Amino acid sequence: MNNSIQNLTVLGAGVLGGQIAWHSAYKGKQVVVYDLFDEGLERCKIAHQQYAAIYQKDLGATDEQIEQTRARLRYSTDLADAVGAADLVIEAVPEIPEIKSQVYRDMAPLLPAECLIATNSSTLLPSQFAEDTGRPADYCALHFANLIWSINLAEIMAHAGTGEHTLRSITRFAIEIGMIPVPVRKPQNGYVINSLLVPLLSAAQTLVTNGVATPETVDRTYMVMNRGASMGPFGVIDVVGMKTVYDITQYWGSLNQDEQALKNADYIKRHFLDQGKLGLQTGSGYYQYPNPAYADPGFLVEPGLEVIDEIVRLTLP
Repeated sequence: MNNSIQNLTVLGAGVLGGQIAWHSAYKGKQVVVYDLFDEGLERCKIAHQQYAAIYQKDLGATDEQIEQTRARLRYSTDLADAVGAADLVIEAVPEIPEIKSQVYRDMAPLLPAECLIATNSSTLLPSQFAEDTGRPADYCALHFANLIWSINLAEIMAHAGTGEHTLRSITRFAIEIGMIPVPVRKPQNGYVINSLLVPLLSAAQTLVTNGVATPETVDRTYMVMNRGASMGPFGVIDVVGMKTVYDITQYWGSLNQDEQALKNADYIKRHFLDQGKLGLQTGSGYYQYPNPAYADPGFLVEPGLEVIDEIVRLTLP
């Protein structure tokens, strides 16, 4: 088998799936984006237009590079068509075990003989789905961070049956698209990134759900404590996307019978999902985009005495 992966299929056109697809195409890979629904692909195409502008502004991409990236991308709602020529399929469907298992089972008979599979999940383990893939030795986890063009991390986790050839090829692919590989030495829900991030986001959401502080107060506090941070926990939640945060919070809250986690999930559902606010993806979440309050130069400036009345009002029992 040629260890250099050229033909990539990304299953799931959501926030991170769309980022993986665009970035891989930018780095020279031929990419097919698959989603079950046309509307998912249309949202992904809009996101890719936004990424084009970001890559030109932040990475200095030329018009020619952007056109070449677009030329390497195509979109499909036909699973057989999407995976028929793939060297690697990266699964980035919702963080719901039943959905992931079904996608793998549907895909298994459609794959080329030497195709590898990776899951982009970071809260679920590859061992949970290895048998569903039909090719456990060719399967592992490859989890990316959001804002892939700047937070260029790729976590690699095996399960007990993952073959060495798979890990070599997947690691090479990650390096070829400009990632810093993060080897996860043993199975861990949350891997490295979300083992650090999820408790932070959960703690922040609990503060707001329980009425202890506003999102802006939490983010301002975090950003002052971590000078140089570009955003706080609620800015991160907007980037990750409300649907993903809800799915993860609801799943683990139900599994662990965690009443606070379920309250947090319900809060996100009522205040955002039910209102069609998905975060950065739709321009509205805890903040309004493209100009969120936390990016304003005055967000962290020391206030004057005029805030005393407001502080007292918010603090009084």
